[in-house]
Amino acid sequence: MKIALAGGGAFGEKHLDGLQKIDGVEVTALVGRRQKPTQIMADKYGVGFATTNYNEMLTREDVDAVILATPTPMHADQAIAAMNAGKHIEVEIPLADSWAACEAILAKQKETGLVCMVGHTRRFNPSHQWVHNQIAAGAFNVQQMDVQTYFFRRKNINAKGQARSWTDHLLWHHAAHTVDLFTYQAGPIVQANALQGPIHPVLGIAMDMSIQLKAESGAICTLSLSFNNEGPLGTFFRYIGDTGTYIARYDDLVNGKEEPIDVLNIDVSMNGIELQDREFVAAIREGREPNSSVEQVLPCYKVLHDLEQQIA
Repeated sequence: MKIALAGGGAFGEKHLDGLQKIDGVEVTALVGRRQKPTQIMADKYGVGFATTNYNEMLTREDVDAVILATPTPMHADQAIAAMNAGKHIEVEIPLADSWAACEAILAKQKETGLVCMVGHTRRFNPSHQWVHNQIAAGAFNVQQMDVQTYFFRRKNINAKGQARSWTDHLLWHHAAHTVDLFTYQAGPIVQANALQGPIHPVLGIAMDMSIQLKAESGAICTLSLSFNNEGPLGTFFRYIGDTGTYIARYDDLVNGKEEPIDVLNIDVSMNGIELQDREFVAAIREGREPNSSVEQVLPCYKVLHDLEQQIA
């Protein structure tokens, strides 16, 4: 399996780390915004071809599939171009930044029949997998999810503190993780409300947001997001259910009494990005739809679109 990675930022590096651990996978091309840092990263990971030209990469015969870790506004055009070139595609979250673009990507996937997967990593984190397994076994049902997604990003920087060439977004990016996870764990969403705080005078985005969701099952979710939080960073998930309470902090899971739950044997790794990439590779090899396919996650983006219209 020969894979090209587009995007030399913080998450591009996470994918390169994960792909190194998958048997029979070779990263044959790396695409970045600037040639020098792209070449440096390619040399570090032993990637033989580095370029700033995405379309040139798509013409290469030694590329079976593409992973996109590029700026969000580029996702739709790049995903469609990859499928037009006959390449399977995994798009890092979010799929796109508009409902029309999401629909266009799904239409192209249906037309080509290629694997098109979206990086909704929470589906793959062992902590959330453990909860999902309990739900699938009928041992637990979500009644409420309480989620906090907090960062301190008053400047346009990425997860490594490096300057970004584009602006991140609480709704289309960070809320997408929880909206999709809530759907995955509790069922289809039938009601959604949102409030946003003041718009940042330079970044042009809301720095604080509050979202309420209700599933067809009756379960509810409260999501708080902020780029203003000067404290512990990341996302905290509290699952309140009919048979227990569970708290997930990425790959760590405890019950409501803060007693650890062992998730070490849930999957072959504790790295959600690696597990996500393993699913992408396996789906291509097996000729099947992957978990977190574009079709499976599309309802999440319809909710985000509706919330955007509501806020506007």
